[in-house]
Amino acid sequence: MNDPVELRQRNDVIVVDDVYMIYQVGRMGVPALSGVDMTVREGEFVAVMGPSGCGKSTLLHLVGGLLSPTRGRIKVDGTDLTSISDSQRTEVRRRKVGFVFQRFNLLPSLTARDNITLACQIHGNGSRGDDLNATRILALLGLENKINHKPNELSGGEQQRVAIARAIINRPKILLADEPTGSLDSDNSGRVLEMLRELNIRYGQTILLITHDPDVAATAGRIVEMRDGKILNRVENLYYTMEHKRFH
Repeated sequence: MNDPVELRQRNDVIVVDDVYMIYQVGRMGVPALSGVDMTVREGEFVAVMGPSGCGKSTLLHLVGGLLSPTRGRIKVDGTDLTSISDSQRTEVRRRKVGFVFQRFNLLPSLTARDNITLACQIHGNGSRGDDLNATRILALLGLENKINHKPNELSGGEQQRVAIARAIINRPKILLADEPTGSLDSDNSGRVLEMLRELNIRYGQTILLITHDPDVAATAGRIVEMRDGKILNRVENLYYTMEHKRFH
């Protein structure tokens, strides 16, 4: 993980500039995003909140390089995703972005540690050092006693924490979390959100999270509210900012 640094000293790692996204449904164009502007600095924890269908998932997929906008520009850590090829976007995603989804997507035949180290092998980083790093990350997420357990031997919250560990094992610049507590009960949701806060405050991990739940959004340092493909409001979480300053 990266060493923590004051936010004011950090660069913009996500820049969304006047982005439009229109899906073609037959002959009809259905707008998902309409002129969205957003910036996330290195080390920020930002939640994008809004109801289903407001465009927040589309925004996350655009930032992750999984989609290309109809119009506008998206930069990730200085690279303009809208001016490069699909293969180049895949490389940016591989090197700089980690994903956590509502569905854990763990391989059922592998242990927690093997699910994580498999991500290293896919990224071309498989080594004994990465195996040790996986053990360290599992300990950070409170799973040190579960490293040899398979997914069906873990609770939903534990599976999601393994998924988070898998997403950060390669030390991505950005962690994108798509409704990461949507499948969890309130107790496990709290545990997962606390782990995300810990990764952000203690280790400076940049996190962009989408949610429909105001309580989940309140975990973040800044809340961006979306409706009908547009950003309506941006709110700084003053308590979170105080916690960040207190720790550093």
